[in-house]
Amino acid sequence: MKFDDPAVLILSSLAGGDKHGYALVKDIEAFAGVKLGPGTLYGALTRLEQRGLIEALAAEDRRRPYRLTGHGAAALHTYLQHARDVAQVGLGRLAGQT
Repeated sequence: MKFDDPAVLILSSLAGGDKHGYALVKDIEAFAGVKLGPGTLYGALTRLEQRGLIEALAAEDRRRPYRLTGHGAAALHTYLQHARDVAQVGLGRLAGQT
């Protein structure tokens, strides 16, 4: 089973600092073991930007870095807290199974 929602992976990566597309792909692959294809990555970046969760910065050479917004950080925090709560319930129930 994989936890590979591109939006969550991108927001989590950007929580560590601004990154352009290639750096996002490499970081996500390193911490999650998931390789996002270009279509998936740039489609998700567009949707996240439209929702105000990230912002595109001025391009450096041909690379355009992205930054997590305050709204994006809050949304990621809420999502991860909920995921942690669900995980704690699941782990507790598994511990009860002997």
